[in-house]
Amino acid sequence: MNDIQADAFFGRMNDPTASAAVKGLCGDEMEFHLVIRDDRIDDIRYYTEGCGNTRSCGHAVARRAKGRSITDALSISAGEIIRSGECNPEAGRHCAILAVTTFYRAIADYLLKP
Repeated sequence: MNDIQADAFFGRMNDPTASAAVKGLCGDEMEFHLVIRDDRIDDIRYYTEGCGNTRSCGHAVARRAKGRSITDALSISAGEIIRSGECNPEAGRHCAILAVTTFYRAIADYLLKP
């Protein structure tokens, strides 16, 4: 992603249905915020102050997840993000894992609420 300000998925959300934040081993932090209606991801935002690969991976996950059912969105994998070419396949592997892990934790936040 060359211009992160033009990224419609970048930013935080005031009243998400679910959210999660994870700090990676590299020091980058990733956040995902979800609005879920009728078991479908109606809106999604990611936030990071990490490197370009982390930003690209966050965008790639958000783009794939928007509009999908929770069950279907759980099929998004770090391998898929790496193979897509949306991040550097060598230097960005851990970024893809960070993005997908954070996204899964946000889904878990939704699924585990009473």
